[in-house]
Amino acid sequence: MRESLYPLPLSRYLYDGTYEGLLSAIFESYRLKVQAAGFQAEDTFSEGLFESPIQVATNLEHAERVRQGVIRKTSLQAAQMLYRCFLSEQTGIELLIYNFVKMAMASTENIEDNYGDATILKLHQINKQIGREVHRMHAFVRFQRTADNLYYAVIEPDFNVLPLLGEHFEKRYPAQSWIIYDSRRHYGIFYNQEKVEYVTFDVDNHRKLQQLSKDILQTEEEDYQTLWKDYYTSVNIPERRNLKVHLQHVPKRYWKYLTEKF
Repeated sequence: MRESLYPLPLSRYLYDGTYEGLLSAIFESYRLKVQAAGFQAEDTFSEGLFESPIQVATNLEHAERVRQGVIRKTSLQAAQMLYRCFLSEQTGIELLIYNFVKMAMASTENIEDNYGDATILKLHQINKQIGREVHRMHAFVRFQRTADNLYYAVIEPDFNVLPLLGEHFEKRYPAQSWIIYDSRRHYGIFYNQEKVEYVTFDVDNHRKLQQLSKDILQTEEEDYQTLWKDYYTSVNIPERRNLKVHLQHVPKRYWKYLTEKF
């Protein structure tokens, strides 16, 4: 993939909303020699009167060629950063990733640490935000044990970080079957003591999974939760309570999923 020496026409690209779909669209922009004016997921696109976007089907081979091109011109860490930034779901993130790829392909030097460039600086800033959110999920996930011996946790992160959590919890709880469910994005990751898989649920089950009822939980689970709340209360010294500092470490939006805050 080489950068053209001449101005290229512009067009908007539609993709399926996946990271592989975005990389496929970036590959297609090079193949067609049509620069991207923007990228948009198919399910969010409303066609304008004078707009004829280019619709791109996901091609895993093309996506991998783009990813390997980024690694070759920069590093594996840079390629991972682009994926993590994509999970931020921030408006315009596709174009930032596209511009990074363009700069990387056109440069004879590694551009990933060129913080003087606004695009690269923004991507690094987003990557740090993603890292902080992943760290919060590591700290704030609370599992509840169901009657069929499955450990279940619900989260609602600011960013789509669920794909970044599986390895950590697989290592932390290798002998337990568990589900971590993102109630905002309506999907989860399931570990069956062998591997982690993505799972989705129908509308009725989604509503049930947002908050498990007592009849679904194992009998001992309520006792465990009571013990945990009692412990939390006993170590919480009112005279030393600093709500401002507490909120910095445990933002209020996470409280509804913490056993000690139920």
